[in-house]
Amino acid sequence: MPLTRRAPAKINLGLHVLRRRPDGYHDIETVFHRLDWADTVTAAPADALSLSCSDPALPTDDDNLCLQAARRLAEAFDVSDGAALHLAKRVPYGAGLGGGSSDAAATLRLLTRLWGLDSSADRLRKIGRAIGSDVPFFLEDAPAAYATGRGDVLSPLSNAGSAYRLPVPVLVVVPPVKVSTPQAYAAVTPDDTDRPDLRRLVRSNDLSRWRAALANDFEEPVRRAKPAVASAQEKLRQAGAAYTSLSGSGSAVFGAFTSLEAAREARDEVRVPEGRVHLMEAPG
Repeated sequence: MPLTRRAPAKINLGLHVLRRRPDGYHDIETVFHRLDWADTVTAAPADALSLSCSDPALPTDDDNLCLQAARRLAEAFDVSDGAALHLAKRVPYGAGLGGGSSDAAATLRLLTRLWGLDSSADRLRKIGRAIGSDVPFFLEDAPAAYATGRGDVLSPLSNAGSAYRLPVPVLVVVPPVKVSTPQAYAAVTPDDTDRPDLRRLVRSNDLSRWRAALANDFEEPVRRAKPAVASAQEKLRQAGAAYTSLSGSGSAVFGAFTSLEAAREARDEVRVPEGRVHLMEAPG
């Protein structure tokens, strides 16, 4: 029988670009938090590896991270079996929401079951890192995690002994523009001096402190380069968001609201032609 798994998106609660590494990547620190906005990946037995997708604009060849994940897993475990993969795409791509990485992580976990592989979590994480820096987060079950390195060194975020979950509703707005991650990094000046403690800031749940100090280093350069991103963020502020930020390197922005009623009203007010809006009413 086919196996199915949800592939949730994420937002970043703060993102510091600390330094450029000798390997050309950057050391960052951020807090990932899952959304309830998700794609769905299905895997069924087949003679060969194949991928279909509900969105005809997405590639279904080796440019797709699902198929990359499948091939890397098969190679790592010397698997000759195939699989028919299907991606039901709901999360916008190229928006800093981690959809492709989440799809890849879901594929790894599905095919581990379908092919009956005895894989440790560490081995799956190693395969995931080779696909993308965000993939290891989506291989974990924690709703939130503090990430360092390329974003692939993780520690689950907790508060008062329990897994951290956003205490407020979040409205995500995706304007109809894409942001190139390499170009976004090229526009940022790394800074590892006197940065605030992201874990302490996030766990404070104090939106006034978030406004003052919880920053995404990509936000200002992306706003300058993409006026549609700046406009979407301004619409969130005008609709009453108590805190707004860019997610990842964009183009998605999100607003945190002090009440569900205010978030629902904002969802009805915010209009982004050809864009997408999603409300997470019960975070975590």
